Amino acid sequence: MLQTILGSGGGIGTPLAKELKEYTDQIRLVSRNPRKVNDTDELFPLDFSDLGRIEKAVEGSEVVYVTVGFPYSLKVWQATWPSFMQAVIDACEKHGSKLVFFDNVYMYDRSAIPFMTENSAINPPSKKGAIRARLREMILTEVENKKLTALIARAADFYGPDNRNSGLNIMVADNLMKGKKAQALGDINRIHTLTYTPDAAKATAILGNTSDAFNQEWHLPTTKDKITTRGWIELVAKELGVEPKIQLVPKWILYLIGVFVPMMKEFPEMQYQNGQDYIFDSTKFEKRFGITATAPEVGVRKLIESLKK
Repeated sequence: MLQTILGSGGGIGTPLAKELKEYTDQIRLVSRNPRKVNDTDELFPLDFSDLGRIEKAVEGSEVVYVTVGFPYSLKVWQATWPSFMQAVIDACEKHGSKLVFFDNVYMYDRSAIPFMTENSAINPPSKKGAIRARLREMILTEVENKKLTALIARAADFYGPDNRNSGLNIMVADNLMKGKKAQALGDINRIHTLTYTPDAAKATAILGNTSDAFNQEWHLPTTKDKITTRGWIELVAKELGVEPKIQLVPKWILYLIGVFVPMMKEFPEMQYQNGQDYIFDSTKFEKRFGITATAPEVGVRKLIESLKK
């Protein structure tokens, strides 16, 4: 049973490949420069801008996982995500492959952020969120029309080993390890639940191999501990044995830094998420599969261990 990961490697694709080994010895890894995770992995090099080859990458797959992380740029997302997703949907429909889309929370209404569930209102307050809402609609419309079997697996902001692109890594762990202050956005005394990437990968593999999980949306297991942004910084500092010194980064500084570091210009429109509690509820998954999230103390320990290697 061939299962294919579009967007192998990285903080989600790599642990997902490890977890899929529990279900099949036929795993195809697709990315620009794929590397084997398991000895039996099939490597399929592909630049995802080459839409014409996506069908070939999907061909023969029973399940296709989309864990692609295009550069964090509105212009890039607008130019790549819709056309890429359409090519994936077309390929899955042609070859009878099931689709698992690893998604985020950007499409939810601002009012949903303090307690997000699979039934939260879809009303994106950002341009990036509008793109995510469009991708969701593309998938669910095909499901509704019975042309596609698919599910959407959604994670909150995440952290974990071998995942250097998360905010907890870049702004907190990396800085504290260098003797600098941890940087933080918004109100650091607000709750901000985070998804541990190995948990997300394991749960995504379970969903992809559970027939009655399809044609639904799922929140992946995420801590129920009501930890604030300050609390996460303190956990990292405690693990490193340093003082939890914090530098608050006001929104206007993001615009200023963005003049020199283009990626920083992408952050301001998302800051509504950091000015209120951010609670991501995964009760649906926990009740269905009896699996809960890794304790934050354990997750942070594993994160720091990976950074020290």
